[in-house]
Amino acid sequence: MWGVCTRTVVKVRMMRPCGLVKSCHLVKPVSATLVAGRHLTQQEGLPSLSVPPLQQTCERYLTALEPIMEVDELKRAKQLVEEFQKPGGVGERLQRGLERKARNTENWSSDRLVGEYLKNRKPLVVHSNVGTFLPPTSQAVRDKWGQMRSAAKVIASVLDLKSMIDNDTLPVEYMRGMPLCMKPYHQMLSSCRIPGLEKDSLVYYAKSSSPPKHITVVHNSQFFVLDVYHSDGTPLTVDQLCVQLEKISNASLQTSMEPVGILTTQNRGSWNKTYINLIKDETNKESVSAIERGIFTLCLDGPMPQVSDDMYDISAAKQILHGGGSQWNSGNRWFDKALQIIVGEDGTCGINCVHTITDGTVQMALVDYFAAHMKKSEIMQSPMVPLPMPQKLHFNITPEIKKEIEETKHSMDILAQDLDLRIKVFHYFGKNVIKALKMSPDAFIQMAIQLAYYRMYQRCSSVFEAASLRMFRMGRTEGIRATSSASAAFVKAFDDPRKQNTEKVDLLEKAVKVHTSLSYMAVIGQGIDEHLEGLKTQAIEEKIPMPDFFTDISYTKAFDYDLSTSQVPSRNGCLPVTCVDKPNGYDLSYTFMNDRINFVATAIKSCKETNAAHLIQALEDALLDMRTLLEQTPRV
Repeated sequence: MWGVCTRTVVKVRMMRPCGLVKSCHLVKPVSATLVAGRHLTQQEGLPSLSVPPLQQTCERYLTALEPIMEVDELKRAKQLVEEFQKPGGVGERLQRGLERKARNTENWSSDRLVGEYLKNRKPLVVHSNVGTFLPPTSQAVRDKWGQMRSAAKVIASVLDLKSMIDNDTLPVEYMRGMPLCMKPYHQMLSSCRIPGLEKDSLVYYAKSSSPPKHITVVHNSQFFVLDVYHSDGTPLTVDQLCVQLEKISNASLQTSMEPVGILTTQNRGSWNKTYINLIKDETNKESVSAIERGIFTLCLDGPMPQVSDDMYDISAAKQILHGGGSQWNSGNRWFDKALQIIVGEDGTCGINCVHTITDGTVQMALVDYFAAHMKKSEIMQSPMVPLPMPQKLHFNITPEIKKEIEETKHSMDILAQDLDLRIKVFHYFGKNVIKALKMSPDAFIQMAIQLAYYRMYQRCSSVFEAASLRMFRMGRTEGIRATSSASAAFVKAFDDPRKQNTEKVDLLEKAVKVHTSLSYMAVIGQGIDEHLEGLKTQAIEEKIPMPDFFTDISYTKAFDYDLSTSQVPSRNGCLPVTCVDKPNGYDLSYTFMNDRINFVATAIKSCKETNAAHLIQALEDALLDMRTLLEQTPRV
């Protein structure tokens, strides 16, 4: 789904039903007009997410199991589903409870999803936080001055965006005439994730009695408070911001400090204990509070290892996702901060975000907004008023905290070194060619992904594709179960010499049609993943014995995805960088352009079963082979 924060008309992707959902045809782009100044009315008028019918979800669940389960497992699953949805049984009880919750909350699905994020005890870095970075430009000045100028422009663009948010003039994104939820943009600023022992929490300061007027800037692992507004409420100009950033850079190079920020890379339970110990000291507490309250954190990164031009994207992606390790910029971060803007000396520019708060479409829209501002020409003007020195934040480091820092450096380096990340700019064709072949671009890509995986492992993959629910109030994401019986039939037949090309094309068309239908069901709030997990959570909350339906191996396998995928649209060719949560799985993000497709694949190096480079190569081959099949085979 497309959604960008601009003042102009944008294109929005939506699944168009043709009659009944099951006969839904190819995805087609439609225009969406952004209307400024009407956010509150439209936000309040967004529909609530309803709970899908129990029988519908159970039927679709069994259908989804068919291509990934053994015969005996599927038989057992059918028996459990029948027992679960018996009239007057536990399924109906949980359904009624979930429907009650839906009536009494803004969004039952988002509440559950955020709760699961907050309970995850893995480090945010690599495993949860996500990032996006701008493509390198010939205009980028790869030196200290260029870094300061780029950072100042980005700050100014965020303040411009913040002004629209504060004044309720942020252009509302529309899709097929339906407004989208804009609350995520509000939540990205002046917010932070706080470590807890068993569950983290989120804090939002934008609506507090004293909203923050500062950002925090970290350079050389030292934090500074930078007031970005004058006393009259007007924001600092780009030139004035440059002056302030230069002051920070010079001050941070005069002394060295322990990289306190690297502690935010610990697993959440350990960080909670360290955090409590750290803020026992009043100076430390005030410094941490300043970081947490800030509008966002700007990370002015030091040099990264020199790489060849063809490896720049991979190096930049790693810098955005984890900082490169303790000897580079991993300590120049505060990963709990909802929004970190990263600007490097080599021209790298992007963001790292707490995924708990926002999703990929909003994050990409924000970076697209930066990219548009960076291209604007401006008149150089020297500031005419004296500006106060930004306030340095101090930390009193005890021997115990110092030991934690040293141990965390080691664990962070292991995380960074174990990340298998590959980027492929597929130049052979983009969405224009796929549309000319009369295929949905997204469904075509999803079939190519499954074909690539089948060729690598000789089995059908279990593929998750993220779908946005922003048409609903406070909507987050739903899963599209991209693997279907139709997609399995297609990938098994593609390299079979006994199959005629006409039959292969027919199987591809059927698989694409099914995927389009599944996608449509997800975006209208009729997916199955969130419903099933919501029912499971309801059983826990109602303190009833967990039904066998949820404890059976079939349910576990159903949610054990080999591939987590997402289409993250960008109008400027920005690249998404996503996390890896499953140690023996892949995460694959892609961005369509008219003439190319950008792919970012991540996996874990220490896992012998996965290889991101092999997946990317297999995907490229699959795309080319599928295009050749369609072009060489007559179609009715």
